[in-house]
Amino acid sequence: ALLVPQLLYGGKLDFLVFDYLSEITMSLLTAAKARSPALGYTPDFVSAAMAPYIKDIHRKGVRVISNAGGINPLACAAALQEVAKKADVDLKIAVVAGDDLMSEKENLKGAGITDLESGKQLPETIQSMNVYLGARPISRALDLGADIVVTGRCVDSGIVLGPLIHSFGWNRDEFDLLAAGSLAGHLIECGAQCTGGIFTDWHAVPDWHNIGFPIVECSSEGDFILSKPPDTGGLISFGTVAEQLVYELGNPQCYLLPDVTCDFSEVSITEIPGFDGGAVKVHGAKGSPPSKFYKV
Repeated sequence: ALLVPQLLYGGKLDFLVFDYLSEITMSLLTAAKARSPALGYTPDFVSAAMAPYIKDIHRKGVRVISNAGGINPLACAAALQEVAKKADVDLKIAVVAGDDLMSEKENLKGAGITDLESGKQLPETIQSMNVYLGARPISRALDLGADIVVTGRCVDSGIVLGPLIHSFGWNRDEFDLLAAGSLAGHLIECGAQCTGGIFTDWHAVPDWHNIGFPIVECSSEGDFILSKPPDTGGLISFGTVAEQLVYELGNPQCYLLPDVTCDFSEVSITEIPGFDGGAVKVHGAKGSPPSKFYKV
């Protein structure tokens, strides 16, 4: 929860987003829910990231989006409601559900679904099965007035694209804009990775103990500035951001997401002078229609 005071008090935020999930995390949360039906979400989000700061989040009007719901987003929302009640703040908490496909597993087995990597059929025993949802349910929840949006499994970049769709009214067929918003999400989805956390030239990154977390300032045209709060460690440069751009990307001309197929092959990253710790302007993402398939 180091990022919360940094960003809440050091940045001028409209939205605060938290990305908690990976494939390994989902398996761990599945095991946790098997032990107790009240578990299956990431408890640190509630106890460490939200509880100590929820009054100031409410006072500042910052809206929160997170995939911390894991495999039990309703339980996560219920825990947040208790935190809000104890803090005597009135918050609208929305839940994005529908990613859990366990009730459909037999139908999916019969449909000939195969593993993306190996091409093998689905295993006989399945502990969890979740589809990677897109950004539209998040933007819809924000349209309806949600202060906090808790999701289960969605694409990591969706928690950033969702509020951008809500803020700017981007349409489903404005694929270049959707690709730009997805790029913003892709760059900051791993937190301090883009501010020097995995930089090859690690020795050039100052003050790791207080590394700054990223802030995106996006225009309605899709261009955005990536910076970090003042008086924090880390580094934002062409190199740190370019390394995150290609992180887990696969084909840069065909990055498949539920809302858009992205082409990041001509993205431009330009360093901006005068920012404490560095900043870059990013533009040039292109988009085309998404495929008819979802990743599960």
